[in-house]
Amino acid sequence: MTNIISKFFNTLFRLMVLFVLLSLAACGGFIGIQGNQPMDLPQAPKGMTYFEFIQDRMDAAHEIQPARRGVGKMTFFALVTPFYSVLYTWVGVHPDGFIAKVTARDASIPKDAKGAGWDRIPDIWWETLMRLSWSALARRTPVCNFRPVRAPVSGD
Repeated sequence: MTNIISKFFNTLFRLMVLFVLLSLAACGGFIGIQGNQPMDLPQAPKGMTYFEFIQDRMDAAHEIQPARRGVGKMTFFALVTPFYSVLYTWVGVHPDGFIAKVTARDASIPKDAKGAGWDRIPDIWWETLMRLSWSALARRTPVCNFRPVRAPVSGD
């Protein structure tokens, strides 16, 4: 009897690990595909992908004097943006909920996402991530001014 229970939990554990690995692979694939598509933001240079935007901002961070400010801003962005992109997506989908009521208003919160189904959530999250990224890294601030975003160089 103990052997059956042990096999059951062993199989259950393996299935959970498989589910987590498949989920991570699916998320990585989604981000890889979306990150190589042109950004759908009116402020973004035409044809610029999200990955090109992030690379441009990393280059801009290294150009700032003193360099600590630019690198610090990028580090803060990398730590905070994943949390806020999920939070703002949740608030956009559930605008009447408790979390929405205690979350400060922000232009990056999706407007037309109320009640969206699970099939739309990844795209809403991606759009939210792009808006947050642009707001955090392309906007000029008195403390840490990155240079303006440069249009990608075409390889044609």
